[in-house]
Amino acid sequence: MKEVRTRFAPSPTGYMHIGNLRTALYGYLFAKKNGGKFILRIEDTDSSRYVEDAVRVIYETLAEAGISCDEGPGMGGDCGPYIQSERAAIYKEYAEKLVERGGAYYCFCDKARLDSLRDANGVGRYDKHCLRLTKEGVAAKLAAGEPYVIRQNIPAEGSGSYEDLVYGEVTVDFKEIEDGVLLKSDGMPTYNFANVVDDHLMGITHVIRGSEYLSSTPKYNLIYDAFGWERPAYIHLPPIMKNAREKLSKRNGDASFQDLVAKGYVKEAIVNYIALLGWNPGDNREKMSLSEMIAAFSLEGLHKSPSIFDEPKLRWLSGEYIRAMSAEEFAAAALPFLEKSKAYGKFDTVALLRLVQPRVEIFGEIPEKLDFLAEYGAFDAALYGNKKMKTDETVARQVLPAAEEVLRALPVFANAEIYAALVALAQERGWKNGQVLWCVRIALTAKESTPGGASEMAELLGREECLARLAAARQRLREGA
Repeated sequence: MKEVRTRFAPSPTGYMHIGNLRTALYGYLFAKKNGGKFILRIEDTDSSRYVEDAVRVIYETLAEAGISCDEGPGMGGDCGPYIQSERAAIYKEYAEKLVERGGAYYCFCDKARLDSLRDANGVGRYDKHCLRLTKEGVAAKLAAGEPYVIRQNIPAEGSGSYEDLVYGEVTVDFKEIEDGVLLKSDGMPTYNFANVVDDHLMGITHVIRGSEYLSSTPKYNLIYDAFGWERPAYIHLPPIMKNAREKLSKRNGDASFQDLVAKGYVKEAIVNYIALLGWNPGDNREKMSLSEMIAAFSLEGLHKSPSIFDEPKLRWLSGEYIRAMSAEEFAAAALPFLEKSKAYGKFDTVALLRLVQPRVEIFGEIPEKLDFLAEYGAFDAALYGNKKMKTDETVARQVLPAAEEVLRALPVFANAEIYAALVALAQERGWKNGQVLWCVRIALTAKESTPGGASEMAELLGREECLARLAAARQRLREGA
């Protein structure tokens, strides 16, 4: 049985689109599930799209996503070079061979003539003018050094059909396909030619790419057929949508993998979620490791219909990963975000991390969850009001001095002991537990909602700061009476 070989061939645009990463992921999962190889190829022949340092972004994104390549730039392999700009001589050789086989022809038309073919809307279609040149005429123009491109010779009649492993049989009328440029005047290939030559020479058995290429594939097959090469199997993927009408796109400012990581989403959760945008493992699992995805991956699980990128669902999944982390794993991942908090350095780091781990879904939430600890000041006494707890300013005036006295006398100032003391105080005075705990928490934090209850906040603040805040809150209530 032939070895399965898939490839990921991104352009170095400095941005790893979610759809691109999904293509890489599926190529990786399919290859590994079938004991094959996953190849990285950099398609950098379009200099107008090249972004400085973008190749590094590609390498780093794949590494952070856990997607390892078997062959590629700087990784070894027998099919290199794996960067298209280093393969110009190869493309020129095969373009000239394709001309000899009748699958392409030299075109010498200048910009003025090409522009004359466009209609009022700027839409034009090449009219095969140079296909009618004689062999001698072409040779004379080449000898004279006239600029040229090499165009594909699309049949004037008929249609091209192929079997896609997701969409089934696809047929395109050749009249819908223009004689596109294969080799540009600067000697560099277009995507339409380079991807075919490279896929063949690199032994790619399964081409995995977006469904936008469904209608283009027949023209690629014409090149395979002209050379007598075996066509690869095709796996086209439906788009990932922003909503029911719009695709995710860089142009619309939609997040890339790097953007999501910078926001604080768990990397493994991003990859996990992206895998589910167009594929179902065949059961109800939503949280899966990369090795579990490899074991479960199958073409039967791929969808034909578009998927909508649901960021709240990704947030939920990220939270599931955070809660499954050990304290050490969470600390390592969360520390860069904790350092951005105003509370960092003012309170025990381990205590802060322990406080937020059960209460955040993305690391980026950590500063907003903790900043209030370092921003304590005057607050509206209306915060003491809580209908469910049956508490208000009047109750707080009674609770705070009593709580201050109890907490000052505690021999051990820790969460469990603080909680027990406050509950005992409530029972002794005939108050509800919630009345005491609510009033104390408001007095300590000046916030209606906090990542932890009164005893947790008190332990984090420490005895001295806790008593100082209770005294200050009690004084403000007295002044407001």
